[in-house]
Amino acid sequence: MTLAQLAAAHGVATSYEDWSGAVVEVAPGAVVAALAALGVSADSDAAVADALAEVERAPWRRLVPSTVVVRDGRGAVEVVVPDGADVTLVLELEDGRRRDLPLAGPVVARTDGAVRRAVPLADLPLGWLALHARSGERADTAVVVSAPARLALPEERSWGWMVQLYSLRSAGSWGIGDYADLRTVLEASAADGAGVVLLNPLHAETPVAPINPSPYSPSSRRFRSPLYLHVEDVPEHAAAPDDVRAAVAALKPEADPDRIPRDPPWAAKLAALELLWPLHREQDLAAWRDAQGGPLEEFALFCALAEAHGVPWQSWPQPLRRPDGPAVQSARAEHAERIAFWCWVQLLVDEQLAGLGSGMAVGVVHDLAVGVDAGGADAWALQDALALGTTVGAPPDSFNQQGQDWGLPPWRPDRLAEAGYVPFRDVVRGVLRSAGGLRIDHVMGLFRLWWVPGGASAAEGTYVSYDADALLAVLALEASRAGAVVVGEDLGTVEDRVREALDATGVLGSAVLWFETDADGAFLPPSSWREATLATVTTHDLPTAAGFLAEEQVRVRDELGQLGVPVEQERADVRRQRAALLAVLEQEGLLEQCHGDVPLAMHAALVAAPSRLVLAAFGDAVGDLRQPNLPGTVDEYPNWRLPVADGSGRPLSVEELLAAPGVRRLTALLTQGIRSTTRPVR
Repeated sequence: MTLAQLAAAHGVATSYEDWSGAVVEVAPGAVVAALAALGVSADSDAAVADALAEVERAPWRRLVPSTVVVRDGRGAVEVVVPDGADVTLVLELEDGRRRDLPLAGPVVARTDGAVRRAVPLADLPLGWLALHARSGERADTAVVVSAPARLALPEERSWGWMVQLYSLRSAGSWGIGDYADLRTVLEASAADGAGVVLLNPLHAETPVAPINPSPYSPSSRRFRSPLYLHVEDVPEHAAAPDDVRAAVAALKPEADPDRIPRDPPWAAKLAALELLWPLHREQDLAAWRDAQGGPLEEFALFCALAEAHGVPWQSWPQPLRRPDGPAVQSARAEHAERIAFWCWVQLLVDEQLAGLGSGMAVGVVHDLAVGVDAGGADAWALQDALALGTTVGAPPDSFNQQGQDWGLPPWRPDRLAEAGYVPFRDVVRGVLRSAGGLRIDHVMGLFRLWWVPGGASAAEGTYVSYDADALLAVLALEASRAGAVVVGEDLGTVEDRVREALDATGVLGSAVLWFETDADGAFLPPSSWREATLATVTTHDLPTAAGFLAEEQVRVRDELGQLGVPVEQERADVRRQRAALLAVLEQEGLLEQCHGDVPLAMHAALVAAPSRLVLAAFGDAVGDLRQPNLPGTVDEYPNWRLPVADGSGRPLSVEELLAAPGVRRLTALLTQGIRSTTRPVR
């Protein structure tokens, strides 16, 4: 009995294939640490033996498993049947109706005193069902996720913009792009013929300064950011007396022309909301709270406790560190007024996002971050489902040569299954509310995540696997109910099984120009790209079009000590890549078509590809050299704090941006190109 056997039983990798195809052996310490984060002791031979024995016993502890996944109304459930006993099975539908199931099916396993039967399930409606099993005094319930076999793909090709909302500031916004600016962009894009707009994550921050600028390290993925509220569009503002509106107007902060800090806009907006709170609509708020239920109350309570005790929640008085403790129940009464306030704030966010993009072919696609801040709301409320003390990231690769540690605690796969995947369902539902689609950042995380032990470097982790069938079923069920498109960010080192499973589920992949190369690094002709993809020139973590051509990513990373090779070697590699790209653009006739405008020709390549969705970034249209985020840095680079700027570095307002010649040229290219290549869905 070995550590490798135990690791395999719990989905912990002891080796993996890196970005270059080389097999890397994982250090035993990383394996032991990952198992410990899963509640499995493996620090001695005896502990390993005991843990392996528990692996053998575990499937016999319950009459039915915690979660059962069914696709297209058909599947099976393994039922433990004790010798000499009977088991009754009752299926409960979402509407409360019940259906008795016969205990039939082949025996698939035996042990002393019991067998397991594979009981068929058929003709099940879509939804979240419950399977109740009883044998004498024993009773267990399984959550049955009944999902469609496959999601529908977009009916036609569409183009649009990928937007960092904070960076799109108008004359009316309070130092940061807001939901009114989003409406402006959506209306202008729809008028131009765009069918989709992809947003940076709008997940909620902890509303206590300092506000974390990263949209990928949120406090909650179940709720959305009030930082982007447009105060003047709040209904209570319209109903307020003149003196209150004047007091609100006086709070509007001066915008920083070169950076987008979060704290001044949030302080001003919070003060404005405080002025408007006495005018809140009691009946609307009561209905909203009733509809959202426990998750909203948990989030609002966290916000109230964070105001009172600071962050992270691990620094709170011990009795408040669990959401189910008796002290927390007392806190609910103590902070009732403030809890109501934070529920109202989420109502305002929901109202300002409702209906946006509804007239477009796809509409607004919201981004789902990989995880949450360990000290934030979801980590507090859902702590039993998370491996706190462990973080996720990525092993070293060609671009991030020291690996990445994103500082986010991962889901525990065992606890997700025990909870019937309800925590993941609530996250997906929260992001899909008023959405036309969902993009999953690092979609490989549905299959496996790179776990980094506390105190270790990013390179000293290992992969931990998840039940992708269950997670994809939850995703398919919720997206089908929302009528939403789903896109998976499947860049980097991706196993074949990942793309096969995504395609089988109807999840679009990602095609990024920089990465569409063959095994030798030569750029592929656009006609050979995958059809079931969302195509872009770049992403928020990669060089912009102008930055790539100017070698800006080499200069910045060299200055910040982010290169794992000599700068001369990195620069030579980038120049070879640039020459290869220019060669394929010329061979395909795209440079000539675009009169030598290289960034425009890059986007013409997207149009020439068969990808279902094609997106461009405003920064690429106006020559912005700076990428929004530089992985591996925090404050060394102004991540998530840069306004869209032209090639000279001058920030552009939304009004200037939408009228910019580069934006108009790119809009014309995409509109005409997509229209001429639209064909029926296969």
